[in-house]
Amino acid sequence: MAAPQPFALDDYKKRMEGAITALKNEFAGLRTGRASAQLLDPIHVEAYGASTPLNQVAAVSAPEARLLSVQVWDKANVGAVDKAIRAAGLGLNPIVDGMTLRIPIPPLTGERRQELAKLAGKYAEQARVAVRNVRRDAMDHLKKLEKDHYISQDEHKKHSESVQQATDQYVKKVDDAVKHKEEEIIQV
Repeated sequence: MAAPQPFALDDYKKRMEGAITALKNEFAGLRTGRASAQLLDPIHVEAYGASTPLNQVAAVSAPEARLLSVQVWDKANVGAVDKAIRAAGLGLNPIVDGMTLRIPIPPLTGERRQELAKLAGKYAEQARVAVRNVRRDAMDHLKKLEKDHYISQDEHKKHSESVQQATDQYVKKVDDAVKHKEEEIIQV
């Protein structure tokens, strides 16, 4: 039987960092009332017979605080890009101007702000769960190493404490990120 993987806290920290990165990507798609090119990142366009990310068929920019500009590279895709943006559920209505789509960002209502803040909280909870799942994997790995006599009880305890510290640190990062995002949504 081959020896199991040695315990490497950095590997688990990288996975926890991945949960933070995913959360920030989710937050980028939440509309805060200000134009942001990342707002359109989740949109896929039916182009060239496949579902293609918008940023692979057009350049997205925010020339003004309340306006997005989408410069489509191929005239044949303008209609598909327009349709995809309208169907994305973001409440945006593009204005087609040749191969450019101008998208005015409407101001948010108080009710919509509350919904977005709630959604940010939901994304944050998913990130916390992801971090805790990484912790569980790390703890299971430690238990197996101790059971198979690769590490001592003392080493298990020491590593467990460092895993818990890392978990607490990353959960705090999630909490800080969601607090910042909620303030951004409510204050705009």
